[in-house]
Amino acid sequence: MTEPIVDAAPALDFDLKSLPKVSLHDHLDGGLRPATIIELAEAVGHTLPSTDPTALGEWFRESADSGSLVRYLETFDHTVAVMQTKEGLFRVAKEFVEDLADDGVVYGEVRWAPEQHLQKGLTLDEVVEAVQEGLEAGVEAVAETGREIQVGQLITAMRHADRGQEIAELAVRHRDKGAVGFDIAGAEDGFLPSRFRDAFTYLAENNFPATVHAGEAAGLDSIQSALVDGRALRLGHGVRIAEDIMVEFDEDDADDEDNDNIGLVTLGNLSSWIRDRGIALEICPSSNLQTGAIAGFGEGIESHPLDMLYQLGFNVTINTDNRLMSGVTLTDEFELLVETFDYDLDDLLELTLNAAEASFLPLEEKEALVEYINDAYGDLG
Repeated sequence: MTEPIVDAAPALDFDLKSLPKVSLHDHLDGGLRPATIIELAEAVGHTLPSTDPTALGEWFRESADSGSLVRYLETFDHTVAVMQTKEGLFRVAKEFVEDLADDGVVYGEVRWAPEQHLQKGLTLDEVVEAVQEGLEAGVEAVAETGREIQVGQLITAMRHADRGQEIAELAVRHRDKGAVGFDIAGAEDGFLPSRFRDAFTYLAENNFPATVHAGEAAGLDSIQSALVDGRALRLGHGVRIAEDIMVEFDEDDADDEDNDNIGLVTLGNLSSWIRDRGIALEICPSSNLQTGAIAGFGEGIESHPLDMLYQLGFNVTINTDNRLMSGVTLTDEFELLVETFDYDLDDLLELTLNAAEASFLPLEEKEALVEYINDAYGDLG
């Protein structure tokens, strides 16, 4: 890990929104503006739960806040429905970039599944091209305001479908035209990455990077398969790797509210492998709470194992997952960490540098991004 260059800050007396951020796990179909959904739905004749932007936004958040990943994923029926035309895809992608920039994001990887956007007759290549045009338009719009942002596509295959090889080939085909990586998403439990073993082999043969959703709705077997079969360089969520860590408590200090009673911590072979090799965890705190991914560790956000993982030296990155469904921004997630775990400026910098270094940027661009983030934090320090 790159060491932060800023002295520890005793208090965060500045706007967290102004901090430069890196977003690695943010779904395109989970980040639409409610007003945009309403306008696009009217154009294509899709019925929504509400045609009031405020009420619709609340509906998405309430539906997502169910503790069930299956119910959480059902909300995407409405967003995907309005992303079936070139015009819809372009607009959503453009606004996605603008909203990231407004939140202080300077580099973002946008993941989405092209196979879900073919209902109106577009081809896989056409939908990727439409999204890329929208992303580039968003970058240009941000530049006109005097700011900068860089984005890339994470081409995603749906793990319950059988188009893994086709989508992998699509991603490689667009590697010099906006695509920076590959992912599989969707219902994780019961659909191990091993289903797409041949596709992941093809990606490896073409030296194309992959991040794999694992350790969210399923446990250690899913993570093991992501590493072995998926050759994952990062884990989407990956939070349930904490199930492979044994923590012993000192019974004499069982009432210690500061958790200073933690004694011996023992990592299993899998968690040791991930930590020792710096495999990045794309942790999404609010989403993990909503979908029940951390239910085995406790009921509230204070029970999220991300702090333990961070303190143990895991390569933790912080992300939003789906900004519409969770009703959060990356700034909100940073504020949550400050409030819940008393993180300071050094912590936020290290988490941001973790994300920058885990990005799928070329080395030279990655180094420039790290330098930019360090300089920005240095000015604050």
